[in-house]
Amino acid sequence: MGKRVSLATIDDKPVAVAAPAEATAGIPLALLVANPRNPRQSLGNLDDLKSIATRQLQPCLVVSAKGFLALWPEDAEKVGTAQYVVVNGCRRLAAAQKFGRPELLIVHDESVAASRGELLGAAVEENIGRQDFDIIEEALAVEAVVAEYASAREAAEARGWTTGWISQRRALLKLSPDMQQALRAGDLAVRDARRLARVPAEQQVAAWKAEQEAAEQRKKAQAEERKRASTSSTPASAPPAAAPAGAFTAVNAPESGPSEPESSPSSPLAFTAVNADVPAAQVPEPRSATASAGSLDWANPQAIADLCSTHMTRNDLETMLEILTSRL
Repeated sequence: MGKRVSLATIDDKPVAVAAPAEATAGIPLALLVANPRNPRQSLGNLDDLKSIATRQLQPCLVVSAKGFLALWPEDAEKVGTAQYVVVNGCRRLAAAQKFGRPELLIVHDESVAASRGELLGAAVEENIGRQDFDIIEEALAVEAVVAEYASAREAAEARGWTTGWISQRRALLKLSPDMQQALRAGDLAVRDARRLARVPAEQQVAAWKAEQEAAEQRKKAQAEERKRASTSSTPASAPPAAAPAGAFTAVNAPESGPSEPESSPSSPLAFTAVNADVPAAQVPEPRSATASAGSLDWANPQAIADLCSTHMTRNDLETMLEILTSRL
């Protein structure tokens, strides 16, 4: 089990004294209490931590009860007689209590109790990205952290987050209860949830159903289009049909250049639609096939924006904006 620690007193309260660095110290569970400000509303099924009865793979991060209560004196009743508040490792503490482990390994870092924002941020960051951390709980936790700073930008700088990510998480709190439940259940994608959050809460369910119906109709239309294309395709062995009067013929001609040989496989081909009855003198110059997205000046934001607005829907543009903002 390792070397036990001795007890000293601070303000007439017994506190565990850190053991030598080379020793493994165990703190009795009676001296520990779970963080009353834990962002997790539910610890979930603890069976995955059953092995803690015999081995603890990761220590818990704690602050002193005194340091915690200096930030939240209103939580004195919840802290009780405990000497340490577990900031990271509340599930480990609960598992130890459930499966009969009498003590836990800890890392005591009082700097975590430097401010409310610091402590809440440390509690949130342990859980971000975990599959069992409910995304609405995450959004609520982020909102609580931001509330302890002057602005979302200041919170982002302090925690190493991006303002775009903070904005995306906070937006989820604008969802109606029904939409939040759909998000939690996995029926609603986060991307779609952020878009629906811009709709008044009382209209979100109807808007979501309308989007689902529209998506289903698009799928059916695409399936029908593929079916028609498959049945109308001409067999390879069939003779070519005679071109109707006034039909256009596609004529390709390699663009000549001072440094590119005419047979260069990488040279783009230019195509001009030519009416068979039009005199050669009236045939327009071939238009370069490179005058498209392939030749777009990627250093020109205006050109990129023009291309995107031409070929993308408003919803797609809004989604792209959110993605770009989150990567700044």
